[in-house]
Amino acid sequence: MTENSSKRLNGVLLLAHGGPDSLEDIEPFLRNIRGGRGFSPELLHEITDRYRQIGGRSPLLEISRRQAAALENELNRSGGGFRVYLGMRNWKPFIRDTMEEIRQDGVERILALCLAPQNSQMSVGLYFQHVQRAEQELKFDAPISFIESWHREPILIDAFAEKLRSAIGTAQQPAIIFTAHSLPEKALASGDPYDSETHETATAVAASCGLKDWRFAYQSQGATSDQWLGPTVESVLDDLAAQSCREVVLCPIGFLADHVEILYDVDIHFQHYAKERGIELRRTESLNDSPKLIQAMAALVKRNFAQNQIGAGANR
Repeated sequence: MTENSSKRLNGVLLLAHGGPDSLEDIEPFLRNIRGGRGFSPELLHEITDRYRQIGGRSPLLEISRRQAAALENELNRSGGGFRVYLGMRNWKPFIRDTMEEIRQDGVERILALCLAPQNSQMSVGLYFQHVQRAEQELKFDAPISFIESWHREPILIDAFAEKLRSAIGTAQQPAIIFTAHSLPEKALASGDPYDSETHETATAVAASCGLKDWRFAYQSQGATSDQWLGPTVESVLDDLAAQSCREVVLCPIGFLADHVEILYDVDIHFQHYAKERGIELRRTESLNDSPKLIQAMAALVKRNFAQNQIGAGANR
């Protein structure tokens, strides 16, 4: 990222899932996601075909880099002395490589922020484990703190609500479905907050838009034998079709950027599924590097640094 002249260098480490840069990357990318476990040729073919339909690559790295650059500019607007880094869990730049860069830059304090607002040990928790492992392996001296959840950050809610109001437009009472990425049900067995936090985000966005009638569904269930969180988007669309609903707006409040779960699962699969049932489906525009998302992250980062808790554990 850009240089700054502050004597005390504060680092912000943005953490993201990662995505393949080409069709040839998909096989090693899948192995990373699955922790080295094998997978069937059928699954590889299916995933490869999905990426082929959205252009042969994931746009996530490019978008995440824009988010990082915009956040750094926003944080340093008044000479704040921040440097923003990007580390990916499942693809390049990997978290460990970015942590090595941070160490070489002499960053004195680090705040890790996952580009997923709702917390789960099966998602956000894994990102933090990667950071902590790299911290130990690289013998970090700089203290690191983590933002575990920001699912009700006020400006984030405003950002989602702004996109939803724009998608609704002048439509006459379309059905609204809020969505988030599904997880195996076993994730909630030990009190994991993910399910409650996804619903809290949806409730806050709905309230901001003055909605009284809306639905919630989980999308992008994995190809495993686990029971995954529901209801599925498909089942909710079936219910709406049975009620003669003809217009649906889908608002993915569990995602901040365009990637395969948006560009394929929503824009291709759900669109086709809805059309077959006589439903016109449209979705809210992804936040990507929109000004309000960057303002939300900047407010969160500044508040956490101002509390002087960096290195003292996890912050909310």
